[in-house]
Amino acid sequence: MQSALLARMTVPAILVAGLLTAACSDGLQVPSTGHLALGTWGGDNAAVIATDSVTHVHIGCTFGDLPGGIVLDAGGRFTLDGSYVLRAYPVMVGPSLPAQFSGLVSGRTLTLAIAVNDTVQKKLVALGPVTVVYGRLPSMGPCPICLVPRRRP
Repeated sequence: MQSALLARMTVPAILVAGLLTAACSDGLQVPSTGHLALGTWGGDNAAVIATDSVTHVHIGCTFGDLPGGIVLDAGGRFTLDGSYVLRAYPVMVGPSLPAQFSGLVSGRTLTLAIAVNDTVQKKLVALGPVTVVYGRLPSMGPCPICLVPRRRP
């Protein structure tokens, strides 16, 4: 008798817990395909805009690009080469520089670090790590953000 009563109480409790969880979340799920989810990832003075062809990154008043369709390893990590502009605001000065982007995705959070080979100043510049959240609008302070990657000749 006690087990039947416990079983009847457990099913509603599970349903209520599921409904509460759904009601408390924002409903935005990160697609888990082994790739960086496409869309906007935002944080404080940081943003990532991922498309299938390019991933555009802002840290403060700087920006860079790396190939889109980023494949994550089994631990949610990636390391890719791309390009970065260190002097981008208020007026873009200088060339696009070679850079290495390293990231770790955990749920809806991406932690990103960038190593820029500043061939002008002849030094390595480390940016980050920064944390951005999938579906969150970036808060860039005084620096504007490109809504889509810039096309360069």
